Amino acid sequence: MIPRPEHPQPQMRRESWMNLNGEWDFMFDFGNSGIDRKLYEREALDRKILVPFCPESELSGIGYKDFMRAVWYHRVVTLTDKQTEGRVLLHFGAVDYECRVWVNGQKAGVHKGGYTSFVFDITKLVRSGENSLSVYAGDDTRSGKQPKGKQSGLYASHVCDYTRTTGIWQTVWLEFVPEEYIRNVRYYPNTVGNTVTVLAEVKGTGTLCVKASYEGRNCGRAEAVASAGYVTLTLPLSEKHIWEPGNGRLFDLELRFGDDLVYSYFGMRDVRIEGERVLINGKSVFQRLVLDQGFYPDGIYTAPTEEALIQDIRLSMDAGFNGARLHQKVFEPLFLYHCDRLGYLVWGEQASWGLDVSVPDGLKHILPEWMEAVYRDFNHPAIIGWCPFNETWDYQGRKQDDELLSIVYRMTKLADITRPCIDTSGNYHVESDIFDLHDYTQDPKAFAAHYADFAAGGKPCDPLANRQKFIEGIPVFISEYGGIKWDIEGVNELSWGYGEGPATEEEFLTRYKGLIDTLLDHPRMFGFCYTQLYDVEQEMNGLYTYGRKPKFDMEVIRAINSRKAAIEE
Repeated sequence: MIPRPEHPQPQMRRESWMNLNGEWDFMFDFGNSGIDRKLYEREALDRKILVPFCPESELSGIGYKDFMRAVWYHRVVTLTDKQTEGRVLLHFGAVDYECRVWVNGQKAGVHKGGYTSFVFDITKLVRSGENSLSVYAGDDTRSGKQPKGKQSGLYASHVCDYTRTTGIWQTVWLEFVPEEYIRNVRYYPNTVGNTVTVLAEVKGTGTLCVKASYEGRNCGRAEAVASAGYVTLTLPLSEKHIWEPGNGRLFDLELRFGDDLVYSYFGMRDVRIEGERVLINGKSVFQRLVLDQGFYPDGIYTAPTEEALIQDIRLSMDAGFNGARLHQKVFEPLFLYHCDRLGYLVWGEQASWGLDVSVPDGLKHILPEWMEAVYRDFNHPAIIGWCPFNETWDYQGRKQDDELLSIVYRMTKLADITRPCIDTSGNYHVESDIFDLHDYTQDPKAFAAHYADFAAGGKPCDPLANRQKFIEGIPVFISEYGGIKWDIEGVNELSWGYGEGPATEEEFLTRYKGLIDTLLDHPRMFGFCYTQLYDVEQEMNGLYTYGRKPKFDMEVIRAINSRKAAIEE
């Protein structure tokens, strides 16, 4: 059976596609010399790997945990005459970090960026019958020139850095499209006017026809003629269904351009800032968020099944959270689809750790890939904000380049005017729509004291105030806190958490409730983000174990988290 057999991109789904997951040939390239040795001309490599799982993972069949400067993949793909009649598109969900592809010995393309999807048009390189596909992946997490997120820069996992991911880690697939087809599409829902505007990038000329439906009922149709490679139309809807936390209420779409038919969806949702409030569809909704790292014991960066993606959302909602910070990783589109479907709020974030942001040159190592992430995931109603950086600590003793952070923030706003953007979560803020802080104070009374003056009209306590100025008049929340260590299995002598762990479960719950209550009762906080949903390797501060087993009675946790907040009065 093919691993991860489901379609990887529900917002651009065609019936004519081929999943290339499964067994591939594989080879280590420790000297990063494979291109010079022309490994792309080889018809076989010395190992086997199960794609889309990275070679560090057990599910890949390899489980090699040391650094890999480069790796190679190869497989043969058999195509029919019909499949080669139109355009043949080769898609990669994600490859960490630099990917080079050859088809039948000919270069197909290059992509840099370990977290975003990309596609190569290989029409001129393929033929009916057998085709040779070779993939190179170069990866250097210690270079300072690529985002690595929570991948360990040391040999072993430590503290809050974990096992690395190298090479292919999301689905690889082929699409067979007509000569004239839809390349990309953006949706701009209008919750007041009950319309959706569609902006499509197309290849070719002709008419784009869009049909909307809700639970099988037709809700509207519109069409427009493409001009100069794009087309815009506005579709009035005959029914109104609002996307909101806990209720996805998605509209289905059919987009037809000539012989090309794409199935998609959208949600009627808007986000705006009004003073110190973040409003969702005009309502003040307290964001009860939890930190989700997106790691799996057997697949590392890759969920073993689609059900595992759904399970993480369900576990969070069962604990009384209504969303998550998708932390230091760009999550796969299929996970975001289920967030959309279930009405689960998420913040999209780049895996910025490991990147040298102290020099202007760092801009070219984050901006192109980050723009790809913002563009790819723009249509997901579940995403209610962007965060390109997290905790931009000094790099080898050098402070961050403030202008670099400002440019990335402004480019994010240019790419997406519909959502707020946090420049760098926690520290050090330069230019931001929201001011957030990270505070791992374990004593609830001391924690509450940090924000008492802010409740009375002053400023929040910020130990980093010497490097960042509080931005008056914008929304504020504590986007990392808690992290209470609780190792119920007691199997990891290196287990780690923030501060001194509690001695008993009762002490844990008292501390947890005290921290949560401080933020729920605060009149100027619009949300919180607790660290974290589940343990990851040696970091034992999750509400669930790494294997997703609950550590506590989740009804108790749910009751603490879901109590009405001050801003919801």
